[in-house]
Amino acid sequence: MLQENNQTAVRKFFLLGFQVSQNLRIFLFCVLLVVYHGTICGNLLIITLVSTSKNLHTPMYFFISQLSISDIILITDIVPNLLHILLNNGGTIGFISCMTQFFFFSSSEGCECFLLTVMSYDRYVAICNPLRYTSIMTNRLCLKLVIYYWPAISFITAFETFTLSMLKFCGKNIIDHFICDPVPMLEIACSGTYLIELVVSMVGPPILFIPLIIIIVSYVNIISTILRMSSNISRQKAFSTCSSHLIVVSIFYWSLFIVYLVPSKGQSSTNSKVLSLLYTVFTPFINPIIYSLRNKDIMKAMQ
Repeated sequence: MLQENNQTAVRKFFLLGFQVSQNLRIFLFCVLLVVYHGTICGNLLIITLVSTSKNLHTPMYFFISQLSISDIILITDIVPNLLHILLNNGGTIGFISCMTQFFFFSSSEGCECFLLTVMSYDRYVAICNPLRYTSIMTNRLCLKLVIYYWPAISFITAFETFTLSMLKFCGKNIIDHFICDPVPMLEIACSGTYLIELVVSMVGPPILFIPLIIIIVSYVNIISTILRMSSNISRQKAFSTCSSHLIVVSIFYWSLFIVYLVPSKGQSSTNSKVLSLLYTVFTPFINPIIYSLRNKDIMKAMQ
């Protein structure tokens, strides 16, 4: 079982529905296995197409390929252990592995917030300032944004991970979740949680809300510009270029808000796990489908 020493501690994770009939567990295992392979293949396809097709060498598709990389990291960090839990009707994870999973999970989520924000700004410039688009969204600027942000978010996440690792756990240390999420970990900690709560409250809101504000402001201006267009064809074309991104943003942020901002008393543990599955497993699966099936340029590149 679990030891009090963090270096030898092991946590036991519980997944929604694995303590049910064997047939249901096998069904969930098969679904998640298909979703995992579909996500890897779909995102690798987008990365390959953007890298090899000259028609896709634009800022928007560059950021889409970066989003695909983030999705691959996220789902690979979560699903293999999740499949093991389902297959064995439960599972354990070492302390170092738990902290490693939390680091990559938080880093990929933070990068997704950034990428969705930059993509919304890209659409804002393309629709509201089309004549200045090439001078503003240069390849050099896009590369700098990615080069600077990936290390920045990794550093912030590493600091959060270090602070979380300072917690002491007593008793059975059973985490009622399928990932090393800080919320259920804080609930079972027997040491003071003030420091990690302070760090999360200082770091979390800027990473979450500043990008969201930029996205909202960008789309308010985009919608205002589209409504002023005289041609119906132009309006439809402008809306179609934004619809895919807006769908992804809505799914991602709504699930995050419900999991982390709605009081835990207002939702059951089962609901929290279902919503966590939505943004950790199914959003990376849906992203390449939305950006490929609803995008004529990507469909042409595939052909």
